[in-house]
Amino acid sequence: MFEARLVQGELLKKILEAIRELVTEANFEVSSSGLSLQAMDSSHVSLVALSLRSDGFEHFRTDRAFSMGMNLNSMSKMLRCAGRDDIITMKAEETADTVSFLFESPTQDRVSEFELKLMDISSENLGIPETEYAASVRMPAPEFQRICRDLSTIGDTVEMSVTKDGIRFATAGDIGNASVICRQNTAVDRSDDQTVIDMNEPVALTFALRYLNSFTKATGLASAVLPVIVEYRIAEMGYVRYYLAPKIEDEEMDN
Repeated sequence: MFEARLVQGELLKKILEAIRELVTEANFEVSSSGLSLQAMDSSHVSLVALSLRSDGFEHFRTDRAFSMGMNLNSMSKMLRCAGRDDIITMKAEETADTVSFLFESPTQDRVSEFELKLMDISSENLGIPETEYAASVRMPAPEFQRICRDLSTIGDTVEMSVTKDGIRFATAGDIGNASVICRQNTAVDRSDDQTVIDMNEPVALTFALRYLNSFTKATGLASAVLPVIVEYRIAEMGYVRYYLAPKIEDEEMDN
């Protein structure tokens, strides 16, 4: 028997909206440590990793580890039926072919129950290795979202380059060029408003903007983001991480 009760039900709705554009079907892995998901997009260019610790739920119980395969668009449709302040409880038997979602209003005067059919999805855990990165940048999530949105009006790709002066986002397209530089800023009071650069060596990589714009749908989950890996920390209970392969220029591929 699996049961997980989340008082901040709106959080689950935001998580689904943040990942379903990249991944349409995925296995939710249930274990005593919590809920997790790992899946690649259809083009195998980006990967999404979700982790929600069991202690972040008001109540979490599972008798053993198992997988729940779900269509994320269908799951999102059901979650939209929950009120903004509803408490959401997920329930499933290990051998059942459905998972139920219970939506309770804060005053308990309305209770709705929906059942979603589970899917048999074959997938493998990629076992993402621990990697030492040449540079790490922590910046306000809304700022990252705005930069990606603005630059995508000019070009299809963005070069991110990190130096001691800051992080530079640059793009070029048929109508012109654009660039944005964010310098380290630790003087502001709120840590979520700071831009913090930790650089071992300068780095410059090019990424597809359409994927980064998809990643920024998770902006509502966190106030700060670390671009790329792009990581959004979810309250105090876990994270959504997006991994994106850099674009390789044709001349590099020919060598």
